[in-house]
Amino acid sequence: MPVASYTGCVLENPRSPRVRAVAKLSKRAARQETGLFLLEGPQAAREALAWAPETVLELYGTPTALEKHTDVRDAAVDADVDVQYTTEAVLDAMADTVTPQGIVAVARQSPTALKDILATQPRLLAICEEVRDPGNLGTIIRAADAAGADAVILTGRTVDLYNPKVVRSTTGSLFHLPVAVDLELSDVVERVHEVGLRVVAADIGGEDFLTSRRLLAEPTAWLFGNEARGLDDSALGYADLSLRLPIYGRAESLNLATAASVCLYETAFAQRAG
Repeated sequence: MPVASYTGCVLENPRSPRVRAVAKLSKRAARQETGLFLLEGPQAAREALAWAPETVLELYGTPTALEKHTDVRDAAVDADVDVQYTTEAVLDAMADTVTPQGIVAVARQSPTALKDILATQPRLLAICEEVRDPGNLGTIIRAADAAGADAVILTGRTVDLYNPKVVRSTTGSLFHLPVAVDLELSDVVERVHEVGLRVVAADIGGEDFLTSRRLLAEPTAWLFGNEARGLDDSALGYADLSLRLPIYGRAESLNLATAASVCLYETAFAQRAG
C-alpha cells in the first residue's frame, strides 16, 4: 500500500502509465486481474473513507475539487492513502463518466463471504439473480441499505458489483452493508433455508402481494430476477412463495429497482411492526 502523501505536485500527463492503469479499471478484465475498482466523485470517496478506509489505495483530484472537498482529502491523508493532484485532462482520462466531479479513487474489492453474512442471523436479504442493468443493481443495493436489510447476494450472471455504473448508483451504500458475489442460486437458497429464512420471489405470476403480506414479518430473503425475463422456472422453483405487486393505475409494469424497493420496505415495515 502506498505511503500517505499530500503535495503540491500535479499529475499532468493523461497518457502516463499511472493514469492508464487507473482508467483501465472501467473494464471488467482489468478489475478481475488487479482486484481493484474505480470510485468516482466526492460522495463515493467520502463513504469509502468513512466506512472502509482500509480498502482505499489512492485518491486523485483536481486542485479545485480537493480544496472544495477538504474533508475527503483530509480523511484520505488520515487513512494513509496517497493523495495526488491532477489536471482536469488527467482526471477526465481516468474517469468513466463524461463529466467527472473532480475526484477519483482506486479501492480494493472486498465482497463478503456468504458464510459471514449468514453467521449474523439475518432477517432481511436481497438476492439478485441475473440482474443485468448496472443502474438497477446499484439502486437495489441502495434501497436495501435504506430499508435496513442485512445484506445483498448476487447470483447467476448478475452484473459485476464493481462496474463503475453500479458503484455510482449505490451512492455509497456499497460500503454500508455486506454484498456477496458470484454465487449459485441453488446453494444460496439451501443455505438461507438452513438459517431460517423464507425465500420470496418477486414475480408477475405470483400471488397478490396483499394476500401474504403478513408473512413478511418473519425472516425473509427476497429473490429478484432479470429486468426483461424475470425469474425462469428453475429459479422460481427454489422460492417458497411468489408474490406480485398489484398495479392500480395504468402503468404496464414497474421498473425492477422500483419494485424491489417496495418489496424491501414493506418487509422492513412488517418486521419492525412485529
